[in-house]
This record gives sequence, C-alpha cells and structure tokens, in this order.
Amino acid sequence: MSERNLSLLTDLYELTMMQGYFKEKDANETVIFDAFFRNNPQGGGYAICAGLDQLIDYIKNLRFDESDIDYLRTVGMFDEDFLEYLRDFRFTGDIYAIPEGTFVFPREPLVKVIAPIMQAQVIETALLTLINHQSLIATKAARVVHAAKGDGVMEFGLRRAQGPDAGIYGARAAMIAGCVGTSNVLCGKMFGVPVKGTHAHSWIMSFPDELTAFRTYAKLYPNACTLLVDTYDTLNSGIPNAIQVFTEMREAGIPLKNYGIRLDSGDLAYLSKMAKKMLDEAGFTDAVISASNDLDETLITSLKMQGATINSWGVGTNLITSKDCPSFGGVYKLAAVKDRESGQFIPKIKLSENVEKITNPGNKTIRRIYDGQTGKIIADLICLVDEEYSEHDSLLLFDPIQTWKKTHLPGDTYTMRELLVPVFLNGECVYESPSVMDIRAYCAKEKETLWEESLRLSYPHEVHVDLSKPLWNMKNQLLDNFHYTR
Repeated sequence: MSERNLSLLTDLYELTMMQGYFKEKDANETVIFDAFFRNNPQGGGYAICAGLDQLIDYIKNLRFDESDIDYLRTVGMFDEDFLEYLRDFRFTGDIYAIPEGTFVFPREPLVKVIAPIMQAQVIETALLTLINHQSLIATKAARVVHAAKGDGVMEFGLRRAQGPDAGIYGARAAMIAGCVGTSNVLCGKMFGVPVKGTHAHSWIMSFPDELTAFRTYAKLYPNACTLLVDTYDTLNSGIPNAIQVFTEMREAGIPLKNYGIRLDSGDLAYLSKMAKKMLDEAGFTDAVISASNDLDETLITSLKMQGATINSWGVGTNLITSKDCPSFGGVYKLAAVKDRESGQFIPKIKLSENVEKITNPGNKTIRRIYDGQTGKIIADLICLVDEEYSEHDSLLLFDPIQTWKKTHLPGDTYTMRELLVPVFLNGECVYESPSVMDIRAYCAKEKETLWEESLRLSYPHEVHVDLSKPLWNMKNQLLDNFHYTR
C-alpha cells in the first residue's frame, strides 16, 4: 500500500485538455498557474498551509506507466500519438510554494507553477487534493489547539476519517498545527511524530471487575498509566478505583509519571471538577485529567468557561473530518502565458460577476510585512516578481477594493519577508522538506506573529492582503480591456 502510482489521480478533463494542447497548441507554451483559496475555513482569521511534502513526492514520481496507458486507451478518447507522448512524460517546470506550517490568508498563491502548459494543467487535481486536505485539517487543528490554551491536544480520529489517507495525512497536518501526539501508529512511523493512547472500555469489560482491569493495566504500563474511568460509574467506581491503583503504585515505590484518568462521557465540566477534588484529596494533585467525546474548539472553550479541570484533550471526529467545514476551497487558476517572441509573460485574468472570483493576473510573489517593534503581521502584499522594495523606504498600502482605505508605513518601521520559495526548478527538486516536528515548531513561531484579535475563534480581525500598485494597475487595465458596452 505504500507504493502507489498516482499519475492518474486526476480528473478526466485534465487529460482531455492535455491532449487538446498537444494537438492544437504549442505543447511547450510556458504558463503560470496559481493555487489559492478565497475564504478562511470555519469563519476564522487565518489558514495554515500544509501538504507540500506530499506534492513534492507526487511531482518527483509523476510517470505514466504501461498500465496507465493501456487503461487510457480503453477510455476511447485518446489518440495513439498522444498516448505515445505520455510514455516519456516528465515534469520539467518550476514550482514555488509557501512553506508548510505558514499562516496564510485568502487570495494569495500558496503554490505557483511555471511550466509547459500540458504539464501545468495535468497536475492541477492532484495538487489541489493534496494541499486542500492537509491545509484544512491543519487549520482546524490549530483552532482546537488555540482553544485548549496550552493544554495538550491529542489527535485520535483515524477510525472516523474518510479512509486511510485522510487519517494518515490528516494526523500529519494536525501535528503540524500543534497537537502533541496522535493515536495513528502508521503516521508515527511514517513521519516520526509521537504516538499516544490509553485503552478502551472493552479492556475494562473483558476483566471480572474494573479494579482488576486497572491494576493489570498499571502493571503493564506504569509509566503511561491513564485509566478510563467511565465504563460503569465515573464518580462511585471509576475514579475511586483509579485512586486505589495510584495509591498501590505509590506504596510500591513505583514513580507516578504520565499518569491520570480519562473521561469519555457525561457532563465533562462537572465530572472533571469532582475528579480533581477527589484526586487532590488523595494526594494526586499532578494527575492528568484528560477528556474526549466529540470535542472541538467550541466545546473546549465552553468547558473552560465552566471551570472544567481538564488539562489534556483527545479530539477525534470533529478534527480529522473538519466536521463544521469539510472543504478548503482551494482553486488553481491560469495567471499568465509567456509570449514566444518577446519572452515576456502576458497576464491573464478570469472575470466573474462575483467579485471574489476575479483572479489576480501576472507573475506574482508575496511579501509579508511585519511591524518593526512587535514583529506582528501588518499585511501581506501580493506584487509582481520584478518589483523591488527596501525596508528603508516608506510604503503605502491600500485595500484593493475599497481603495480609499490606506496605511502609510514610514521607512525603517517595518520588515518584509518573501513567502514563496523555489521548490522545483527545471523539473529538479531544490527544496528539502523539514521533519514534521520541525514544521510544528516553525508553525508555533508563526502563530506568534499574529495579533490575538486575528486568532479569535469567532469574528476575528482580518489580516489584510493587499495588491501592489503595479499589480493593481495591471488588473484594472485588464478589467477595462474586457469591459464593453452593448
């Protein structure tokens, strides 16, 4: 299962367009595509990009083998000359991307592809499914982690995920966003992330009584003894039996570390407060009180407001499926076509009666602007790649729609960072993905650059994504060119 040919992981129309380019256009015509999203998931103030490492693997291994070509022949839509061309197909273009774990915002390119049109077209679907899914789950996990306010959040949604890939790569994305571990053992093996877990109710039920089950588990795992206390009666059986086992361990001289209880049902706020009282009175003031049971950022926030004494959260279904927002909405749009004679990129724009669907044309990059004193993000500036900026110069930012809204930044009061980095150049990978745990650490530092108001779970402050004046002029010139009166 670990070795799969994903070359046909695409929509049919990518291949029919590809054949059309092969027959009717210059197959080597160089184009630029941008992958971006239009709205933050869950109504939040940000998203987190993820999935780049899997995109790199896909591009490296993009090949049409004999079985692929045989299958496409049976579809009955492809000519032999095109199928023959696919035998030696390789990606030879450039890809720029925002590194995984970066906080990102609507309308800015997460991935930019510069390649011959057939190559740029055929990778669209796979690129989107890889980036969309992991970015969605990373964003959801970040919201859950933020709601936990420093408590550990463990991802354990594998059994509720939409299949193995969603479980594995969803867990990877959740770790990037700040989860402390996952129950997914294969994810742990593949990506070197911590795996954590306790036991199920079936463990308790398989023994003659709850106390025996707890004693046996504590004997097997004295350094990771978290006991599930709600199988029969949380307050009258589960917690007292857990306390008895912890007492026996202490009397036997077994160090009590990584120990505690888990609540999986009932009124978690009330039960956790009672559990804390009982554990403290027995002298186990440092015991972890963990909770599960259909948690998400909203419920965690509510439980904290009610004074729940939970300090470890196990989040499954609602995280791994992003239940309240099941899709990321990333799109992939043509931005420019290279003129064969001049070698210059001719900007392209998609028009729509929906303002948010009008694309930004041209060969672009993104500069993130930070406040010089606080290090917080002021805005992101989408600009053309040949524009030059100096932090010593004053900078005028303006809203690209409501242009009268302006911000003037004097020189030497801000810093800038270019977000897009080269990943493939001339078909060769020039980027080495960090480990998941390193990406996780980078993501945590990234979070510190957001104002607290942008991290709010509801009605957050919007981080502005502005257009440079040259890009804004280019876009409006194209809009004027396509406007006509009847």
